[in-house]
Amino acid sequence: MKQLVRNKSSLVGGIILLFFILIIILAPLLMTHSYQSTDILNRFAPPSADNWFGTDQNGRDIFSRIIYGTHLTMFIGVVSVFFGAVFGILLGLVSGYYGRWVDTIIMRAADVMLAFPGILLALAIVSALGASMFNVIIALSIYNIPVFARIVRGSVLEVKGIEYVEAIRALGAKDGKIIFQHILPNVSSPIIVQASLQIATSILSAAGLSFLGVGVQPPEPEWGAMLNDGRSYMWENPHLTIFPGIAIVLLVLSFNMLGDGLRDALDPRSKK
Repeated sequence: MKQLVRNKSSLVGGIILLFFILIIILAPLLMTHSYQSTDILNRFAPPSADNWFGTDQNGRDIFSRIIYGTHLTMFIGVVSVFFGAVFGILLGLVSGYYGRWVDTIIMRAADVMLAFPGILLALAIVSALGASMFNVIIALSIYNIPVFARIVRGSVLEVKGIEYVEAIRALGAKDGKIIFQHILPNVSSPIIVQASLQIATSILSAAGLSFLGVGVQPPEPEWGAMLNDGRSYMWENPHLTIFPGIAIVLLVLSFNMLGDGLRDALDPRSKK
């Protein structure tokens, strides 16, 4: 923990992330207007004392929509990584522990999935399932599975040959006990680091899908969808895209910086 606090990258990332978490908690108090209310007579209003970030093409308050959209964006990123990690960890543990044909099948499947750019794979899945927040989470979860499977598998290969694991196996311990009680705790560090980095990737991918019109659908104020709504007016009214864009950059940056700090703290060998 001391190393994490001393690391400037993780400290800055943690502060920014804490800021967004507070926004989620205090959202009802922070929103100056209803995120859904429209005012056609006040369309494209520039930032002012009444509308801090201005209004969009429907006269909706951009500040309130970004505040409300924080929990949508965070929810998609965290939940998709959670489910992707659960299945990926299980596959990685099985692949690394049993090896042989089991390892070959799982890793070849993972290689095929990882051969496609993440956003392209997610786009194909969402296009097949239909545009919705639920389907975006499914698509990103599926993409995250091979990422965690490969990382866990590599860590298991290092750990399972350690003497005390061999001793436990020689004493007749069942495979399930060895895997979950002795191997999994020893491969948790790279999982934690990768989870932080994957949340950032998932948030960016979700915003990209919404920007392309196949993610979270209007009128929900997901940040990528807000960029999509404002792109037709960005030259005359840049505030429609500037503020959602800044929000995406800051949230993604916070998880990336936190992940880099976690890597340095949990895996000293990664330091150059």
